[in-house]
Amino acid sequence: MLIGTEHEYSINSPHLSPRPESDRILAELAGSGSSQAPFGSVQLSKELQKTVIEVVPDHPAPTIRELEVMVFRGTDAFSRKFGDRYRLLGLGMHPALRLSETAVWDQEEQEYYEVYDRIFGLSQHGWLNIQSLQVNISYADERSMVTTFNRLRSLLPYLAAVSAASPFVEGGPTGSMDSRLLFYRENQRQIPGICNGIIPELLHSREEYCSWLREMYHELRKQGGSVLCEEWVASYGVIVRFSRSCVELKVMDEQECVRSDAALCAFIRALLRADLSGLESDRRALLELTGQAITGGTAALRPELLRLFRMAERHAAPDERPYLPLIRERIVGGSLAELLMNDWRDTRDLPAIMADAAACLRTNTPYRSG
Repeated sequence: MLIGTEHEYSINSPHLSPRPESDRILAELAGSGSSQAPFGSVQLSKELQKTVIEVVPDHPAPTIRELEVMVFRGTDAFSRKFGDRYRLLGLGMHPALRLSETAVWDQEEQEYYEVYDRIFGLSQHGWLNIQSLQVNISYADERSMVTTFNRLRSLLPYLAAVSAASPFVEGGPTGSMDSRLLFYRENQRQIPGICNGIIPELLHSREEYCSWLREMYHELRKQGGSVLCEEWVASYGVIVRFSRSCVELKVMDEQECVRSDAALCAFIRALLRADLSGLESDRRALLELTGQAITGGTAALRPELLRLFRMAERHAAPDERPYLPLIRERIVGGSLAELLMNDWRDTRDLPAIMADAAACLRTNTPYRSG
């Protein structure tokens, strides 16, 4: 089972002020107007907001270790080349960014963003200040696609809880551990079916998924959004990408370092081998659990998360086992958001917390509270 990832990091000054300069970085690496650039073991790509750059490993990996090495080599190379001008920061949202401090990508593919803006309005945190860890799981045929999709669907609340990493917006706490999902689930409310509250219906066939897409396309065309009628417009917490034969997880916040991202990938891949038939499948119940995860991180879902962790331990491959202790730490001691909030309550010093999180990415060391 190959696994690939997409990592979204904010671009900042050395003092962690947002810098909307992804276009300058990509132009320096690949020429004026470039939207992506090969960069050693990774590819750097633009995102909607110019204060974020995406880091994608050069190829899907058969092992978690290979995946981690590729991505960290990329972030490390970025720090060495651009460290005097820029610092990257993980987390699910930039903790201090104000919307006036960023800008929408205005070069290639601008026509998509103009339509998104007209229909949904891009000047909101659900568009201009979100950073996700996206995980792509390959499938071989329709049966494995449907099975993988439904297994991941049943895990969405728990993955949201353990990956929660966005408790701050515009310099202060929001009261939610996963503020990214709080905004994300509402950012396309004009056509609710596109996100569907993050939790899709149970899937039975490829044709059924295509019918969901057709419904989205129909609603988009009614509002003059034909240009958006592509498979990537679906915004559930898990979607299908027919163009690259993978199921893509979109529910998780970006973490503070590549090691933590890799640990989540190990946890997911181990659970995909387990018997998940006992997990909740009712959509209404999954929506309620997801709401609890958004608000409280791991705290409300800890018993079930520990049960899932024991299942992951039993089904983990040798390359996945070294990563699982970090997941247990996050389940028992709190998600990254909970750790950040612990330090906030003690210090009220958000710049220092951000500096610690940025150092975690630079050294590939998980964040420890206190």
